[in-house]
Amino acid sequence: MDAGWQRLPLLWLLAPLLWLQARHVRRVTPLKPEPPGHRAGTCGRGSLVRLLVAGDSGAAGVGAPTQEQALCGQLVQRLSLHHTVQWCVLAVNGLDSPGLLQLLQDAPCTRFDVVVLSMGANDATVLCAPRRWAQWQRRLAELIDLRFAPALLVHSAVPPMHACLALPQPLRWFMGRWARQMNQMLAEQLFEQVGRTMHWHPETTTTAGLAADGIHPSSEGYAVWADDLSRRILAAQAVCAGRAA
Repeated sequence: MDAGWQRLPLLWLLAPLLWLQARHVRRVTPLKPEPPGHRAGTCGRGSLVRLLVAGDSGAAGVGAPTQEQALCGQLVQRLSLHHTVQWCVLAVNGLDSPGLLQLLQDAPCTRFDVVVLSMGANDATVLCAPRRWAQWQRRLAELIDLRFAPALLVHSAVPPMHACLALPQPLRWFMGRWARQMNQMLAEQLFEQVGRTMHWHPETTTTAGLAADGIHPSSEGYAVWADDLSRRILAAQAVCAGRAA
């Protein structure tokens, strides 16, 4: 059942306070830059895996000091213990789903084996309805299949916004609730789909896992994310190899 009947009364009731809090957060929260470093490369040994990490500030690594310590860098480090990894980052801080669709449309058609999407936080902040957001993820998946033809597309869940310390209460509670409903809608869409899966953020988002802005992951937070994600990717590859055999 769509939980919109629960969301909308809460939104109407809390709208003035939430608007004031959101405006305050935008005014006082420092804007962190995307970290420096390479956004494409090859490393490791063994069978080839072509990896694309695309999306918003999470994919761009905001909160980490360098790309090596960001999501893609740490994911590549783990996958390269088992494979030769050709990797690429296509990400922009502040990007939402329509923006990512345009970014991927403008990118060259290139074959990737695995595509990881980090998307949803910026859609949540403009209160994109969960059902509408899930539709955007379907459109992204269709475009990715057409242009990149991956064997595996991993949707990272909307981040646990209830743990973002930069957000005051009740804004933090409300945004966490909205993000969970977005994730639930996407999980329903992906149920029993082949080649498309959802990766939930590990339940370890604490103060130690956040950058100084209280919103983005720190290098430690990206390490936890990449470690869990790498296990998911390697397990999926093992299943595919078993089917091929």
